[in-house]
Amino acid sequence: MKKSWLITMLFAFIVGICVNYYFNGPSANTAQSASFSLIGKDNQTVNIFDTTDPRIRIVYFGFTRCPDVCPTSLAMLSAALKQLTPSELDNVRPMFITLDPERDSGEDSQKYAHYFHPKIEGFSGSLDSIKTLAQNYGVIFQKTELKESALNYTIDHSSYFYFLKPDGTLLKKVPHTLNPQPLILAIQQLEKENMQ
Repeated sequence: MKKSWLITMLFAFIVGICVNYYFNGPSANTAQSASFSLIGKDNQTVNIFDTTDPRIRIVYFGFTRCPDVCPTSLAMLSAALKQLTPSELDNVRPMFITLDPERDSGEDSQKYAHYFHPKIEGFSGSLDSIKTLAQNYGVIFQKTELKESALNYTIDHSSYFYFLKPDGTLLKKVPHTLNPQPLILAIQQLEKENMQ
């Protein structure tokens, strides 16, 4: 009886850790290395954590062939950006980072992001770099084969907006939304905190 109780408690503890990791990601306040380069506009290398650029990063991970979640999320981000004051807009750096670098170049990602809003930058990179970056924030994604489809595969992924300091430290994450208001509130709250 005592042994089964111990096993049950151990199992519950492990499940609790896994659930916490799933919802909160790894150590949320860990800064990235001073430099993290991806490929952006004109397939140029860009350091996305350039600390000389003080803007808050708003990062969304997805892929350009995403049929529904990514377009909806980027449309909500665009709607939020359109409702900001010019000052608020100047203080954010929205980014779309592909989880499918096999098919999405930096230029493809940039064009896709710009379709939604001219301020959203699009990035690609090596799969290893993107995996490392995504794992730092607890992004879950996997390639899923699509039999009898011209696409051959899709990318299943979690859907969050990650608000980051210039050095990559996670400030806040906002789940997928069908309303721009949570994004607007997060931007305004973080701007207010930065002014204090």
